[in-house]
Amino acid sequence: MPLDVERVRSAFPALSLGVAHFDGPGGSQTPRPVAEAVAEALCAGTANRGTVTEAERRADAITVGARQAVADLLGAQPGGVIFGRSMTQLTFDLARALARDWGSGDEVVVTRLDHDGNIRPWVTAAEAAGATLRWADFDKDSGELPVEAVTDLLSDRTRVVAVTGASNLLGTRPDVAAIAAAAHDVGALVYVDGVHLTPHAPVDVVAMGADFFACSPYKFFGPHHGVVVADPELLATVRPDKLLPQTDAVPERFELGTLPYELLAGTTATVDFIAGLVPGEGDRRSRVVASMTAVEQYEDELFRRLLDGLGSIDGVTVHGNPARRTPTALFSVRGRTGREVYELLAARGVNAPAGSFYALEASRWMGLGDGGAVRAGLAPYSSDEDVDRLLAGVKEAAG
Repeated sequence: MPLDVERVRSAFPALSLGVAHFDGPGGSQTPRPVAEAVAEALCAGTANRGTVTEAERRADAITVGARQAVADLLGAQPGGVIFGRSMTQLTFDLARALARDWGSGDEVVVTRLDHDGNIRPWVTAAEAAGATLRWADFDKDSGELPVEAVTDLLSDRTRVVAVTGASNLLGTRPDVAAIAAAAHDVGALVYVDGVHLTPHAPVDVVAMGADFFACSPYKFFGPHHGVVVADPELLATVRPDKLLPQTDAVPERFELGTLPYELLAGTTATVDFIAGLVPGEGDRRSRVVASMTAVEQYEDELFRRLLDGLGSIDGVTVHGNPARRTPTALFSVRGRTGREVYELLAARGVNAPAGSFYALEASRWMGLGDGGAVRAGLAPYSSDEDVDRLLAGVKEAAG
């Protein structure tokens, strides 16, 4: 069943303000049921998880429910769902823990396509352990990351391959499954940054071959926190820093301090909202896949219209043209800085920011420097009218 964009838009109170949002790659708008779930959890009576009081049992039920919801979203096991302050924090924590087993001669592979959140934790951990860092480069013109750019760097000393599921700067979707298969052949673990992929396509972490998959609910309609999923048996082999009284059970051993139960309640509501984007029957996992398949089809069609429109404006350069991508366009306007275009669009009620968006290595590699360019990303609530307003503003900026 196709996505009914007007039905989707009606769930987002912020859209009533009349702004056309192309800033979803930095954080999506929030539907009403998610905000209500957060508020309800805060107002219902709170306590740490336990089994004695009603508030304790409620906190426990919220946590268990959120793990199952994320597992249904990603095709993972609920016992392998870790919650944290952000994807970046969780990745730093896991990189430090994994690096305890590294030494001189061991190798870690990162890509220049990635957000710094899936680069710097591994750079820092490798340096601390005395391991060697290997850089996989992408094609500057197309924005593609060929499989061999990563696999040619692998050896029997490779310990981790860190790769993005989709570039937050260019939208490029590498062939993660092929990269993971090659990495596993040499005994390496694969850490996938799925922050920018999860809002735009069905995710199956097992089929992808991801040993660790990180994402951020606030990029797909949810609250601000981070998630990493992995096989519970793998997590049982990893020893993170923790407080002495903290349980050693998986996944709780990775979660420092009291969890934000209101955000977990909002995350469950988010997955339920995604599962209902298109009407359907079946369990939540099957409904999520059906909904995200419809989202992908809708966004691909709308994105072609956006790209065609940008390509027709004299003076506009769209950076990268990967064959498989999320609906994310990075572009420059001749004679204008990215900031100037950003501000001009904002004054017309179109939010399309400019920068490198923490994909600093990618921006520098493409010759865009630290300033990057203007990024326009679609979401399931993006409409034809939104695209028209963006194109009109860019045309005006181009003179």
